[in-house]
Amino acid sequence: MKKLAVAVSLAASPAFAASGPFFSFYNTDFVVLVSFLAFVGVLVYLKVPGKLAGMLDKRAANIQNDLDEARALREEAQSVLASYERKQKEVQEQAERIIATARTEAEAAAAKAKDDLKATIERRLAAADEQIESAKAGAVREVRDRAIAVAVAAAREVVARQMTDATNDRLVDAAIGDVQAKLTLH
Repeated sequence: MKKLAVAVSLAASPAFAASGPFFSFYNTDFVVLVSFLAFVGVLVYLKVPGKLAGMLDKRAANIQNDLDEARALREEAQSVLASYERKQKEVQEQAERIIATARTEAEAAAAKAKDDLKATIERRLAAADEQIESAKAGAVREVRDRAIAVAVAAAREVVARQMTDATNDRLVDAAIGDVQAKLTLH
């Protein structure tokens, strides 16, 4: 069925529609040929091919200019990209140097703070030791003073029990004699 449709369409083509002698205006092939040649002649007379060629040349020149401009922009973009990559690398190196410096300074500050803390702790320990020694000396002094006071009180009580008026008079006379002897020596 398909082959029949193809055969019918080829049989009905315009080339087979022409009839009569070829160089007759009744022949459609001849009329088409003459019309085509007249059309081409009018195009040549109006210099359409030259204008078309000029337009195509102008279009080609514009395209070439666009390509050259695009190439120049691409090269400029590559140089800018390379510049930014260099700057990024420099900034990265500078950041690494800053980080290294900051790390070193932080370590030094930490070491100094550690040393300062040790010194502060040592000073506070020394001050605490001094306070302990002072409190200890104060406690010893207080105990000694208290012991002296208790001993004096006990001695006073013992002496008061054992002391008689005659012993008292004799001791007072001996003390006066000692004082007179010391005063005459000087």
